[in-house]
Amino acid sequence: MARPTSLADATDEDLERHFAINTRPVFRALKETALHMRHGGQVVVISSGATVVAHPGAGLYAASKAAAEQLARAAAHELGPGGITVNSVLPGATRTDALQAQMPADVAASIRSQTPLGRLGEPADIASVVAFLVSDEGAWINGQSIRASGGLF
Repeated sequence: MARPTSLADATDEDLERHFAINTRPVFRALKETALHMRHGGQVVVISSGATVVAHPGAGLYAASKAAAEQLARAAAHELGPGGITVNSVLPGATRTDALQAQMPADVAASIRSQTPLGRLGEPADIASVVAFLVSDEGAWINGQSIRASGGLF
């Protein structure tokens, strides 16, 4: 995982690392989809709520995730004629091993208190949104960035 850093302290290597982790794989997956997926389907890109709400030290991360969202929007228009939908999901703070390892307990408690539902997201919450987008019920949703944050943003 790329380290959080302020823009003033960021290096070109930090920028490249964030985009290598968060943007390049999305580009490659969407390119392969465009080349090989011919008869309809659904693609869901996992982005981040950091593209909506700015956090100190997260500018490079947010920029790399926002770039992935833009690739998804472009792909939605390019692949739509073939019956392929492409959407992004923007999770809020979600209780994962990575989050728990990186986020101090007091910060997690603060986020919980600010979230209208009074809790962090669970991986199943995000999975449910993805499952909807790839279901028949989500077939008319295309080129969208769906916020899954419990109402935080």
